[in-house]
Amino acid sequence: MQAFISGFAIGMSLIVAIGAQNAFVLKQGLKKQFVFWVCLLCATSDAILILLGVTGFAHVIQNYPQILNIAKYFGATFLLVYGAQHFYTALTQSQTLFAGEAKQQNIWKILSICLALTWLNPHVYLDTVILLGSISTQYAAAKMYFAFGAMTASFVFFFSLGFGARLLQPIFQQAKAWKILDVIIALIMWSIAFKLLFD
Repeated sequence: MQAFISGFAIGMSLIVAIGAQNAFVLKQGLKKQFVFWVCLLCATSDAILILLGVTGFAHVIQNYPQILNIAKYFGATFLLVYGAQHFYTALTQSQTLFAGEAKQQNIWKILSICLALTWLNPHVYLDTVILLGSISTQYAAAKMYFAFGAMTASFVFFFSLGFGARLLQPIFQQAKAWKILDVIIALIMWSIAFKLLFD
């Protein structure tokens, strides 16, 4: 139980920071578009990465850092383009629709973007695979309970964020709120991209 609680607390503390993935889940929650599948994909991806870290994949990444370099450049390029799309939307479009009435998009396109935001971000590997994987070694035989705690934190967080976003819908009945959100998302994407490239 102690290992599970530690895993949950550390996993939650790492995931709550505002990032590209969280911003994407929030926007999908506001639009009420494929929220369950987006949350499930994010949480399942985290669970896979955590499991890889706990079972020793961290050593592979440490021995072959080019894995992170590949993710870094592909991820930064994707984030720069994705951020530019949001900034362009903020400048050129005026969304006056209610959050749940936004134009429906293709589920495969949404899930592809979600996968890219998750798997092309080197910070995800550093947090889940290397950091959580390293901490799990302190729990020896109970490390799988630690991993399960961290996985549970991911599921709780993403589903709370995705389905809790509807509480903000009264704010997003105004076109200005959508423009501000798009600008904020663009700035988050760009800041992460520049941090990846120049850190």
